[in-house]
Amino acid sequence: MQTTKLIVGQVPGKKRRIGVMTSGGDAPGMNGAVRAVVRMSIARGCEAYGVYEGYEGLVRGGDLIKQMYWEDVRGWLSEGGTLIGTARCKAFMERPGRLRAAKNLVQKGIDALIICGGDGSLTGADIFRAEWSGLLHELVANQELTQEEVRPFKHLNIVGLVGSIDNDMSSTDATIGAYSSLGRICQAIDFIESTAFSHSRAFVVEVMGRHCGWLALMAGVSTGADFVFLPEHPPSVQWQKQMCSIISGHRKLGKRKTIVIVAEGAHDLQLNKISPTTVKDILSNELGLDTRITTLGHVQRGGNACAYDRMLSTLQGVEAVEAVLDATPDTPTPIIAITENKITRKPLMEAVRMTHAVAEAIAAKDFEKAMGLRDAEFEEYYRAYRTTTAVNQPELKLPKDKQMRIAFIHVGAPAGGMNAATRAAVAYCYERGHTPIAIHNGFPGLCRHHDDKPVGAVRDMNWLEVESWATKGGSEIGTNRGLPSEDIAKTAECFALYQFEALFLVGGFEAFTAVSELRKARSKYPSFQIPMAILPATISNNVPGTEYSIGSDTCLNALIDYCDAIRQSASASRRRVFVVETQGGRSGYIATIAGLCVGAFAVYTPEEGVNIKMISRDIDQLRDSFAKDQGQTRAGKLILRNEHASDTYTTEVIANMIREEAKGRFESRFAIPGHVQQGGTPSPMDRVRAVRLAVRCMQFLEGFKDWTKKEICDDPISAAVIGIRGASVVFSAMETLEEHHTDWADRRPKDEFWMGLKPVVDLLSGRPSARPV
Repeated sequence: MQTTKLIVGQVPGKKRRIGVMTSGGDAPGMNGAVRAVVRMSIARGCEAYGVYEGYEGLVRGGDLIKQMYWEDVRGWLSEGGTLIGTARCKAFMERPGRLRAAKNLVQKGIDALIICGGDGSLTGADIFRAEWSGLLHELVANQELTQEEVRPFKHLNIVGLVGSIDNDMSSTDATIGAYSSLGRICQAIDFIESTAFSHSRAFVVEVMGRHCGWLALMAGVSTGADFVFLPEHPPSVQWQKQMCSIISGHRKLGKRKTIVIVAEGAHDLQLNKISPTTVKDILSNELGLDTRITTLGHVQRGGNACAYDRMLSTLQGVEAVEAVLDATPDTPTPIIAITENKITRKPLMEAVRMTHAVAEAIAAKDFEKAMGLRDAEFEEYYRAYRTTTAVNQPELKLPKDKQMRIAFIHVGAPAGGMNAATRAAVAYCYERGHTPIAIHNGFPGLCRHHDDKPVGAVRDMNWLEVESWATKGGSEIGTNRGLPSEDIAKTAECFALYQFEALFLVGGFEAFTAVSELRKARSKYPSFQIPMAILPATISNNVPGTEYSIGSDTCLNALIDYCDAIRQSASASRRRVFVVETQGGRSGYIATIAGLCVGAFAVYTPEEGVNIKMISRDIDQLRDSFAKDQGQTRAGKLILRNEHASDTYTTEVIANMIREEAKGRFESRFAIPGHVQQGGTPSPMDRVRAVRLAVRCMQFLEGFKDWTKKEICDDPISAAVIGIRGASVVFSAMETLEEHHTDWADRRPKDEFWMGLKPVVDLLSGRPSARPV
């Protein structure tokens, strides 16, 4: 981290003061953003001020604008809603209200505001900034402030953080709170599905989203809903018949349950509202289904933030402070956005313009434009949903000579999303005419049990078999760490026997290793001269070629739930430290990101190792921290240690060392969640990304249908890993990854993108080594 800059406009001899506020509808993760802004401001040599009750606090001033200190935001990551409040404020919409707000900021010495809210809140902030010099001039003219008082505050810097459960802001892939809300929706639908299956019922579920169908679409992708209604993409003129055709088709295939998701802003092509009641009546009257309606309402907005929103709000809060310090009077007001895996700054008003343009396009019935104004990812998810959910789409069927026999195999430890990926890929094959073939229990299952009687380990999959897999954890076809090299000749024989024309692997570093072995054996075994694609799926997130592996988000959510419970115990006892052991192999990704999400005091990873000086320094800091604790709540602390951080300093040893050195001033315990981190229902993020990436893999593989074996062998990209790298989804050739990007000894990429986040964890926890000099 850089040292603190001297900012133009700063009062000489005083620290710069940065205000932070939340506005509009509350969203899970807002507290994480406030915490990050407060602590980052202090770490960068500034003072942080909280503006309570949103714009109402800005207008009223007084005690609603007050300085916030490091300890004030302790424990905020795990809290839902916004602890500094939000309120509608008509006064700020008028110039006299903004005049009072400007006066309050000047009197408090604040010339920078970081605002977390929706497009309306952020638009108001930009107007405030544009009027700033005029407001100050008017305050001086009215003799409410003197020229000397306003001189240091000639310019107001604004930075926006988008907090919205609807994910309705253009220019960013995700807004703070959206994935937490999606999690509530998916959990509710998961629960509904069991009763729907039991009684063979249909359920119509209404979710939020007046002008944006992101929640409805992603819930549909995540749960495998039969039909979704979106504001941006209304159904066809005869949508009633279309919906009934799809649902009756599913029922004829043997499906017992029906789920239809309706966004609150859903309408037909003529903008006539489509209500849940309308849909229910059609399903009941036309198809004779016992149909119920569930409106989720504000349950979608409440509760604590999921792992992704904690990480997103924290990293964006840190970046917002940097944006304030980087700003000049001519810098356009930015919002902090995320594209795939990359935090970026985008012009606020351009993002707002594009967001409003979507609503305008819908009102003008230009739905193609409305979809085009959403990011490319939104439209891709819609196409993937349609392809993997609807049945009998003859326009998608390939000619016989273009259809392929595609083998599916899971390799390595189980990870959330494996089944969702398999379901999506099988559904895609079903619509395209390909034959999806499951290899049960990995490569050992192929070699040892492929021809078992009555049922062998190699068998075709059908749509109904996989239809319910979207929400299932683990691996329905079984997964195994065994590699082809254990019997490469038998593996080749089985490939030839079953006439595999492409191979789709879902798994972690073992899957990566398996394809490496198969690729290198192509010259000896012609049956391996087929296209191969790996979809990384591992909680360790240690596959070269990608910054994200499905299963890692599910693991993080399980781990932060565990850590939240542990912290509650530690805080109840007040002076207690818990050392928690995380999985992750020889990659510290899970420990580091979980540390970011739970506000861990320290994180020990294999990349950095653990030594006696490190432990000693941390014990000194713990001793000092507890000595200064004068009764604050949430005083418990967490240390996360990766399972392979050190062979000597185990989790129990570190906990015992802390207890011994504490000399009774505080206590220490250790906790090992173990395989809890691998199991459970996959998170919505893992489900939706599994669908998107699986469809991409199928499209990749079918592109090789007309290639000769020689052409396949000669092109390195014929064996590839799909991955998210920076702001893009890419396929990377195995040959390149093996030679230049893989640390084979430690089973991880050579360049781990998340290593740059480790200093952020340390800085926000207050570890002395991370403090700016």
